[in-house]
Amino acid sequence: MITSIKLSPEKIKEIKNFPVVYSRDAPKLTSSQIAGMKPAHQKYWKIEAVKIPLSIKIDADVLAWFKSTGRGYQTRINKALRDVMIQAQYVK
Repeated sequence: MITSIKLSPEKIKEIKNFPVVYSRDAPKLTSSQIAGMKPAHQKYWKIEAVKIPLSIKIDADVLAWFKSTGRGYQTRINKALRDVMIQAQYVK
């Protein structure tokens, strides 16, 4: 089950402005320490989205433009749709 979290622009600003407090128990990590981190369970290290085959009709010029940008046009179409989806969550 996929749940979505809708955050208002005000809530996003509040989260970004929330002060981070470092201590001996929770020190600030260096970039190399963060890069060396791995999950406790390796099976959760790489999670891939479930892909569903779909037949869809889109305008020929839109498809032609995506195809003209080279290999991976389906991935770029998916990213464009995801960007619209994410943006719509913040607008509501």
